[in-house]
Amino acid sequence: MVVLGFPCNQFGNQEPGSDAEIKEFASSNYDVNFPIFSKIDVNGDAAAPLYAWLREQQPGEGESSDVAWNFTKFLIDAEGNAVSRFEPTATPEEIGTHLTQDLR
Repeated sequence: MVVLGFPCNQFGNQEPGSDAEIKEFASSNYDVNFPIFSKIDVNGDAAAPLYAWLREQQPGEGESSDVAWNFTKFLIDAEGNAVSRFEPTATPEEIGTHLTQDLR
């Protein structure tokens, strides 16, 4: 499994820094060692194509497929299918149970 990070400043202005500042903060404060990409929008007309596709494939619950908050997670299988969506409150343990179920 590979974790990919996509910073977004659409949620309470939590990612106001530059790409370099965000990467430095994540690595020095949280020991992040997975790839962190450039800051993107995940909702709205300027949403990155990846997130428009992810929201279409895994719309979540409720009336809108919008990402509600930072740290929403999507699980993609080896064939490139979006198989699960997890809200920010999902624990690594909860996601881990889906690894064996959804990635068969």
